[in-house]
Amino acid sequence: MENVRLSEDGTKVVILDQTQLPGTEVYLDLENAEDMYEAIRRLQVRGAPAIGIFAGYAIYCLARKHSDCDYQTFYRKFMEYKEYLNSSRPTAVNLSWALKRMQKVVEEQKNRPVEEIVCFLKEESMAIQEEDIQMCRAISEYGLRLVKDGDGILTHCNAGPLATSRYGTALGPILLGTERGMQFHVYADETRPLLQGARLTSYELQKAGVDVTLICDNMASMVMKNGWVQACFVGCDRVAANGDVANKIGTSGVAILANYYGIPFYVLGPTSTIDLSCRTGEEIQIELRDPEEIKKMFYERPMAPEEVRCYNPSFDVTDHSLIAGIVTEYGICRAPYEKSLKDVMEKRAKGERCV
Repeated sequence: MENVRLSEDGTKVVILDQTQLPGTEVYLDLENAEDMYEAIRRLQVRGAPAIGIFAGYAIYCLARKHSDCDYQTFYRKFMEYKEYLNSSRPTAVNLSWALKRMQKVVEEQKNRPVEEIVCFLKEESMAIQEEDIQMCRAISEYGLRLVKDGDGILTHCNAGPLATSRYGTALGPILLGTERGMQFHVYADETRPLLQGARLTSYELQKAGVDVTLICDNMASMVMKNGWVQACFVGCDRVAANGDVANKIGTSGVAILANYYGIPFYVLGPTSTIDLSCRTGEEIQIELRDPEEIKKMFYERPMAPEEVRCYNPSFDVTDHSLIAGIVTEYGICRAPYEKSLKDVMEKRAKGERCV
């Protein structure tokens, strides 16, 4: 499934609208800033790595509209687009990471003609996606070392190919292992209120021929107690310097249950989600979403009184003490995370090859 790409003429970003899955596969051509902003906000494109890829392509397409301007005007418009897109989902660090990376290109090439700068932006946006493909493969290889043939694995939300570019992060080891003839049984949490696990994860795994069972979020304890789960794999949207992890709402509950039942809980994500400037999870801004997602979305009629208040955080933070390992493209980080996360970021800074 090709979920994010440039149009053939390079003027638009083409995405697979994830809000319409699994029933309908619809591709959208996006060329203005407002539609791009809404695509991120409404989760038409979602998953930390995929958001980063989308952001790179989006700001390139917007910047090329001003390729005939002088540098100062071009730079001003670029920064306006950057700040606007960045405000769509403040918790997802890949969004700001990709936009900053594109900004660096504009600033480093400021002495060149604007038309050339736009060409460099296109190259950089394509590099972001290609690196993501390599990153997913490396994470999948490392993650596969943590499970064995026949294991039961529980996952929450969606961190497969739809959330990245290929293989995925949390689903990557499962898909790679399946390609190699291994067999796993996956329990996919439905992931209320937006049902990413039901709509996307079970869809991806079933298409890949993986033995998957969909469960309601509140059934995780039962399948763990029954001994059906040997590991938990989840993705991440931001990792603090101490190893605290922000991920889809409900993740911390899974980690607490896994800890109680003695099941290793692993977080899988690229180093682009690691934010060493964020000391702990307490500093992570949690996005609050529309209450109507709880009361009305996916229902034929409202399932709660119209006047009732709703609390609808998009993410929660899992304490580092509950995490058995954080799997990156440069290796598996273990506690103490202050050291191991810093080590993998140094490898990345040196440009070392991942697996």
